[in-house]
Amino acid sequence: MIPGLSPRDLKKMLKRMGINVVEIDNVEKVIIVTRDKEITIIEPQVMLFDAGKQKIYQIVAEEVEEEKRALGEEKEEIEISEEDVLFVAEQAGVSPDEAREALIKAKGDLAEAILLLKEEKKN
Repeated sequence: MIPGLSPRDLKKMLKRMGINVVEIDNVEKVIIVTRDKEITIIEPQVMLFDAGKQKIYQIVAEEVEEEKRALGEEKEEIEISEEDVLFVAEQAGVSPDEAREALIKAKGDLAEAILLLKEEKKN
């Protein structure tokens, strides 16, 4: 905030400059993920400053949690169905266990898993 300027006057001034200010209600948390840590901001007040092509988010909160991450750590879980495992195993001529490993490497992509297995067979 600018000293001596009420929030209402600031909003009017920004509006005249072409910046629309909107408060985003009911925000439970904001998560910022970097290579080495994850920052979770609990119950923040979030303001959106919309300046046309650019959007600026202001996040204000009292409770912040930081968690270190291992390099290369991925939070994404891949669900692989038994049907996909059997299909890849049949197409590549390998065991279901090998097919499952290839599907995990390929992040669930059937075609990529089959190609990986066929390339391994050639070598």
